[in-house]
Amino acid sequence: MLHLFNAKRLRAVPNINPRAFVNNIAKNTSKNTMTVMIRQGIGFATLFVALSVTFQITPSMHAAPIACTRLTAKNCAELYTCGQTISGVYTIDPDGSGAFNVYCDQTTAGGGWTVFQKRLDGSVDFNRTWSDYKRGFGNFIGELWLGLDKINRLTANKTKNMLRVDLGVETGETVHAEYSWFGIGNEADDYRLHVGIVTNRNFLDSLGPHRGSAFGTWDSGPAYCGQERGGGWWYRSCSVSSNLNGIYSRCGNVTIGNIFWSSLGPRPRSAAITAPTSTEMKIRPVGF
Repeated sequence: MLHLFNAKRLRAVPNINPRAFVNNIAKNTSKNTMTVMIRQGIGFATLFVALSVTFQITPSMHAAPIACTRLTAKNCAELYTCGQTISGVYTIDPDGSGAFNVYCDQTTAGGGWTVFQKRLDGSVDFNRTWSDYKRGFGNFIGELWLGLDKINRLTANKTKNMLRVDLGVETGETVHAEYSWFGIGNEADDYRLHVGIVTNRNFLDSLGPHRGSAFGTWDSGPAYCGQERGGGWWYRSCSVSSNLNGIYSRCGNVTIGNIFWSSLGPRPRSAAITAPTSTEMKIRPVGF
């Protein structure tokens, strides 16, 4: 313990021989406890410092959580827990196989979301090859596809992550669907979709019908559905209930390859109503 005392108008302290002072302490130290008295005259004030040192280490009661002691977090939820509560680009390593950058949404519904898909205005071409979808493309502050390999690494334990899908609608509002769990297989399994049930019952499910489907692009995948549909998605025999990587409609032109979420908007649903103005797909650990 460190005790500080202030005293005024005390007489000057005579000079002390340092070697004799230390030797005297060593002779009088017992049970590993050392008390040092230091007195120093400063004008009219004298500062007395009593320093007691006991050679015993006790465990800290304020140790950082295990997640915060790692050099690189596993996901955006760990970053949030460790104090990184501002949305932005961060570096993570979900499985120890190498770090990569992601965009973390630390604001929506309590934060902790790792974003893997984002559409805003169709400024980035999503009608791309299998290789592009495998690696990822776009940019973190605009439209983005993180990459199938990275999404697979993030969701290898499929039931441990929930999915949130945010969709912009014509009214300028945003609606969303949340799924109880989400994951995709690896490339050998064609990045097959595994997804739980919708947990917010007021929103109709347009991704569940694709459950168990393989991913496809215009140059690869089941029946090459991407040639007709546009973009890469989990196509189910070329019949879709959703395709958030589809083509943005230009000048009112509606095609089978348009961006699409079938349950968006009231019935009867037109092509314009079922085409979201913006999309965002993101995951975080279940129970966060």
